[in-house]
Amino acid sequence: MKRRNFIAAAGAATLLGACGQKQECGDSAGASAQQETIKWNMVTTWPPGFQGLGTGAEHLASLIGELSNGRLKVKVFGAGELVPALQVFDEVSSGSVQMGHGAAYYWKGKLPAASFFSSVPFGLNAQEMNGWLLKGGGLELWQELYAPFNLVPMPAGNTDVQMAGWFNKEINSIDDLKGLKMRIPGLGGEVLKRAGGNPELIAGGEIFSALELGRIDAAEFVGPYNDLAFGFYKAAKYYYYPGWQEPGTTLEAIVNKQALESLPQDLQEIVKTACLIANLDMLAEYTEKNNQALNILVEKHGVQVKRLPQEVLDHLESISEKLVEEQGQANELSKRIYASYKDFKQKANAWKVVSQSL
Repeated sequence: MKRRNFIAAAGAATLLGACGQKQECGDSAGASAQQETIKWNMVTTWPPGFQGLGTGAEHLASLIGELSNGRLKVKVFGAGELVPALQVFDEVSSGSVQMGHGAAYYWKGKLPAASFFSSVPFGLNAQEMNGWLLKGGGLELWQELYAPFNLVPMPAGNTDVQMAGWFNKEINSIDDLKGLKMRIPGLGGEVLKRAGGNPELIAGGEIFSALELGRIDAAEFVGPYNDLAFGFYKAAKYYYYPGWQEPGTTLEAIVNKQALESLPQDLQEIVKTACLIANLDMLAEYTEKNNQALNILVEKHGVQVKRLPQEVLDHLESISEKLVEEQGQANELSKRIYASYKDFKQKANAWKVVSQSL
């Protein structure tokens, strides 16, 4: 909480400093002080109060209230409280609610290129995603992709690299993937399917029982922080890494375009600033909590942490490269997104070889 208060205060100081340099920002703030409190609703794809993800959305709403001095208040609704999880995109697009919180790869059925703005198998890690989105032109392409849907997207969290998942049998070769029934969503699920497995999309709250009852052989969710809370170690024997399917998952805040533009200029900037702060804070939280949770899983619960064989990783990566390229060929905008992502990844990999060779 101290860290979050410090970050919020720093964000407020930065915003106030910017307003002091811009007359229009000061004028807007002065005029807005006479207005009534603006109230927004935020719907999320996460269970109410779910640690890390759901609480991340709540933290974002709290930041907006604090930085605006209570002039803009955002009420958060978890999945199913106001709308089902996978209707968040449509509800915010229509203007029924002003704001949403989720992950872009949930919408790949509507927009195949959306996955590039969340996580791609063997793609950019958390630090690289922030670099591409905020400095490498990714955010502008993301906004262009969502513009026809009346939405303004913003990065608003990152869970860092995930684990490959929980397995009830060892994975020693490519052949062990064939027929494997696994809970794994998004592009990672499609990669597994092409490798001979059987991916299933199962809600987080149902994964434990599916593993325990043998409905599935394996499941990936997030990482030690969330996996420990769900008790997956009670239902599966082996915990595999690395998280090839989601190397650095960015979460999104989506805002209805008309709702955002109806705000005074300083409140618009506060919403954007709060998203940036929340993006940084969630990554810091997962970095800290995953460290602690993995230690508990191993030391207290005797979990066997195993690395996927290089042969398996190489095979999955080969499939992934072809699949990701396909996702980037849907139309001209998709091609530009894919080209930008691929170019940034190549440059990031070249730097990584030099900078992380210790």
